Amino acid sequence: MAKKILLSYGSGGVMMHRFINDVIQKKFSNPLLDKLNDQSVFNIEKHRLAFSTDSYVVDPIFFPGGNIGDLAINGTINDLVMCGAKPLYLSVGFIIEEGFDIDSFEVIIDSMSNCAKKAGVNIITGDTKVVQSGKADKIFINTSGIGILENDLNISGDNAKPGDKVIISGTIGDHGMAVLTKREGIMIDSDIKSDTMALNRLVEKMLIHTDKIHAMRDPTRGGVATTLNEIANQSDVGITIYEKNLPIRENVKAACEMLGFDPLYVANEGKLIAFVEPDIAESLVEVMRSTDEGKDACIIGEVIKEYPKKVILKTSIGGSRVVSMLTGEQLPRIC
Repeated sequence: MAKKILLSYGSGGVMMHRFINDVIQKKFSNPLLDKLNDQSVFNIEKHRLAFSTDSYVVDPIFFPGGNIGDLAINGTINDLVMCGAKPLYLSVGFIIEEGFDIDSFEVIIDSMSNCAKKAGVNIITGDTKVVQSGKADKIFINTSGIGILENDLNISGDNAKPGDKVIISGTIGDHGMAVLTKREGIMIDSDIKSDTMALNRLVEKMLIHTDKIHAMRDPTRGGVATTLNEIANQSDVGITIYEKNLPIRENVKAACEMLGFDPLYVANEGKLIAFVEPDIAESLVEVMRSTDEGKDACIIGEVIKEYPKKVILKTSIGGSRVVSMLTGEQLPRIC
């Protein structure tokens, strides 16, 4: 590894995972952390709780479809619900650069308040720091959350099983392309908007419908490809996905082609991937499609015994290729 921190260490891809494993995890190692999920699940007396934290450094802080504030609230809620938890409380920490516009700050905290209320969670503690002008980039936000598991399900990244169907809740690449086109001032004929939204209502309906969900994750940094590789590695399974089934908006596909990006590696902020037993996959998709959050849900693949720890894409022309985890930094400062 390099002797200094690289931008790619925060990408969500191979370099970040190596940095976490080789530098951070070995110092903090314990049974809860070592699962490497986006949250930890633990027991306190008779209660199963989930805890998660995340920091947001997106550039620009305002983008089509959202801003850094609603991104922070929705992102931490989604990390909690990916294990089946009901989110209860959040904390918020602000690091603000001296000279930041107070009106912009109020827009951000208004959106955070509205998102929390919509999701039915309360922000109950926080912290504010201000640094000198030039020592940060406008505003950074940290959010932490705690939730409760009202079931005994084991929904975890190491629990995908051969035969499971892989479901995605909607179109991919929307957030990353919305942020990038805004950042670079690229004009697209049709607007691309971030998909940032809380998924707790969707997951609640999914869990009411079935207890046969083995793993869930929201494909944020590194996109769908990196998330599938994480699950394949954690569960020691192979995963096959089908190019013809991947839901990608035409404007996002066009933007990716123009800029040279693969939509599979572009960040999402309001989508989930679920690994479910095959007999309930179709009915679960129908339940998801009955919601605003899951209206474009579909089955994109399946878990296989062959090719453990690998993700295989079946192309629309009948070929196959390995889809690796993101290498390097495709889109910096995306969340």
